[in-house]
Amino acid sequence: MTYTRTGRAAGQLRPVSISADFLPHADGSVLIACGNTKVICTATVEENVPPFLRGQGKGWVTAEYGMLPASTAGRMRREAAAGKQSGRTQEIQRLIGRSLRAAVDMEKLGERQILIDCDVIQADGGTRTASITGAFVALQMAVQKLVDSGVLAENPIVRRIAAVSAGVVGGVPLLDLDYPEDSGCDSDVNLVMTDNGGIVEIQGTAEGATFDSIELAQLLALGRQGIVELCAVQAAAFDAWRAAKAA
Repeated sequence: MTYTRTGRAAGQLRPVSISADFLPHADGSVLIACGNTKVICTATVEENVPPFLRGQGKGWVTAEYGMLPASTAGRMRREAAAGKQSGRTQEIQRLIGRSLRAAVDMEKLGERQILIDCDVIQADGGTRTASITGAFVALQMAVQKLVDSGVLAENPIVRRIAAVSAGVVGGVPLLDLDYPEDSGCDSDVNLVMTDNGGIVEIQGTAEGATFDSIELAQLLALGRQGIVELCAVQAAAFDAWRAAKAA
């Protein structure tokens, strides 16, 4: 049976908003909302690097990810209480870190690291992609403060990064899956891309049925379209923050 999406077109994103300067103490912070998925993303600058980078004149960007207990319909136990992170959490935070490192020239960043924290406060599918999209703006804010204060002579961010999901549900390719679509899809991909369509990372899985290269190409095309729109939202949020600072 062919799936029919209600409320939005197959190639349409959920409503997206990015609220900058959401928290007062972080060097960069946003609240990103993608439909009913909401994530607080922060960036913190530390004037040190991991031991394996000391003395190399290069910086580092790393990430942590977590979901609050009430972010889902049933309470999630805090991973700190369990004494360890789940494999899913480790996978997602590594993905966030890899994605954001692709946006930064580490030599221009110098010997300092930027710590990204993504805390999901409400989950309805696409938490990892929302985290990457929001975290980029938080990273951008933190770096801009370093440039404005004269700590950095040149901005080390070399490209814009955003992320979105796409999948086949009931034989229909869809952009930006919510939780019911994600949990019932035939196949899905998480796409991390630059604003000019360059691919940073693709995570693809055949859930209910395998997919071929034609379907993959359809999902990539949907993803590129979504990334362009997400990058525009990112740019608007950052520009509004800059204008508010200058006012």
